[in-house]
Amino acid sequence: MKLTFFGGAETVTGSKILLEANYSKVLIDCGLFQGLKELRLKNWEELPINLNDLNAVILTHAHLDHSGYLPLLVKNGFKGKIYCTAATKDLTEIILLDSGKIQEEDAKRANRHHYTKHKPAKPLYDVEDAENTIPYFKTSKTNVWNSINEDLEFKFLNSGHILGSSFVVLKSNGKTMVFSGDIGRKEPIILPQFEYIEKADYLVIESTYGNRLHEKVNITNQISNYINYTFSKGGILIIPTFSVERAQEIIYLLSILKREKRLPKIPVYLDSPMGVNATEVYFKHQNDHTLSPEDIKSMLNTVQLISDVSASKTVVNDDSPKIVLAGSGMLTGGRVLHYLDKYIEDEKNSILIAGFQAEGTRGRALLAGDSEIKFFGKYHKIKAEVFKINAFSGHADQSELLDWLKHFKSPPSLTFINHGELHQSQALKVKIKSELNWKCTVAKMNKEYYLS
Repeated sequence: MKLTFFGGAETVTGSKILLEANYSKVLIDCGLFQGLKELRLKNWEELPINLNDLNAVILTHAHLDHSGYLPLLVKNGFKGKIYCTAATKDLTEIILLDSGKIQEEDAKRANRHHYTKHKPAKPLYDVEDAENTIPYFKTSKTNVWNSINEDLEFKFLNSGHILGSSFVVLKSNGKTMVFSGDIGRKEPIILPQFEYIEKADYLVIESTYGNRLHEKVNITNQISNYINYTFSKGGILIIPTFSVERAQEIIYLLSILKREKRLPKIPVYLDSPMGVNATEVYFKHQNDHTLSPEDIKSMLNTVQLISDVSASKTVVNDDSPKIVLAGSGMLTGGRVLHYLDKYIEDEKNSILIAGFQAEGTRGRALLAGDSEIKFFGKYHKIKAEVFKINAFSGHADQSELLDWLKHFKSPPSLTFINHGELHQSQALKVKIKSELNWKCTVAKMNKEYYLS
């Protein structure tokens, strides 16, 4: 058996792990690279896999860095099944269609304003390519074994990261392999906690926060403080929001503030077609989260859902105090840029960062204290105040990762550490070796690892 990491190795993006067992080939996740230009350029490189020989793709969850390359895979000839949970299928469909649309719009804008050296600029894939991917999905419930062929079987277990997210437990050649995907928090806001696993011969574990501990703070109070501070200045609070999980968490917490009469009487908008659609998916899959019917009703009474472009333009151009949740969460595109275009140069406004910001993204630049950021072909001075809530992460921190690992009854033969920037992965490796005395290695891009 052999593992090759074609993404998500020494980086937190582009997750793709190829497993070869006997004559079978399976891809665990199929993500898009985001962030640094040198990483994004990898999306245009041909994947070194004969797609005619690829039996299946198994998705751990819907996020773009785990699913966003799928339309290219299908466009380039993949004809196999894409296995995932039902909630992951619904969310992935929304995410891929949105990704195709954004790439189409970015290419059109680049051509219109001539800020590209490509003539003409073309999207990586379009909406039609995303639509063509959907028929290949095959859903499975958690804790149910699925047979790909006589060599491979697998099951999903809840990983507590986003709705439908799962660990992949795979058996082949008498060996058990576990792929963590992204691991959620021990006490998620709106999801059930991740499940523990007792056995693996080989383990692949993420390390997004392998070098740090999350703050133990009252997030609801933090949000309240930033809202009231911005409101006291007569400003607008802009929250760049990941449309899946983070948007629903924030709306839930705002609904709590409203019920407790701690929310100013100002409008709250979720201005993101994908965020609106994802919120509806959450309400659809009521057995996969911990929200009660009363919670859902309260959330709907708290936020105004904006999908229509004309309605979005109206909200953008209304400069009265408000709270706006808009994608994308790392400011890589989406409607949040239109709000920043209008409001980022006014010091009475605030920008609240509520999630991980990958290296090379505009969100990372804001947190680094840059004086200006570039989008829409020009530079914008940053005068709005920038705040960050660190405790909002949907990823387990170092202590939570170790807690999950300690529930294995015996050490895996080898543990691969991936999905982290190098210093994060190395820190987790040192911690695992010192506390658990496990054999582990930091996965490297494109390196082949042979398994006994």
